[in-house]
Amino acid sequence: MVTERVARVQRVLEQVMDPELPFLTVTELGMIRGCSELEDGTIEILLTPTYSGCPATDAIQEDIEAALSPMETRFKIRVVHAPTWTTDWISDAAREKMRQNGIAPPEGSSADKAFLLGKAQEVPCPRCNGKDTKLVSPFGSTACKAHYQCNACAEPFDHFKCF
Repeated sequence: MVTERVARVQRVLEQVMDPELPFLTVTELGMIRGCSELEDGTIEILLTPTYSGCPATDAIQEDIEAALSPMETRFKIRVVHAPTWTTDWISDAAREKMRQNGIAPPEGSSADKAFLLGKAQEVPCPRCNGKDTKLVSPFGSTACKAHYQCNACAEPFDHFKCF
């Protein structure tokens, strides 16, 4: 059962932006894995970063603390690495926001591991939707993105890798 207190915290969490993708919230990215009230009255938030070495994890925790502190004093954030975060947890709305912001979202489920296995992968351009794109670098603006260029419109773009 979700208490009113937990529901309030969840509403606040839905407003906490990701520091590396500031047009997406941590909930849209699927990083909030749980929120519950413990027996001692503490609200526990389970946070799973996009990968175990994500440099934004501390910033995300600080942003959550800053958002919750004015309305909630008894909470803790627990970083959990199991199950491992997957791009399957990204909401459909977040994928569309990625496209609108010039980032090609991961397509399909994380079962498509072509990039991780060094295989060619078709990544549609988020600007013109062209399929004729090329990998420029396996690392884009962050480690979780690869840098591509569209051969049709010549625009460079990041692709959020499947994990």
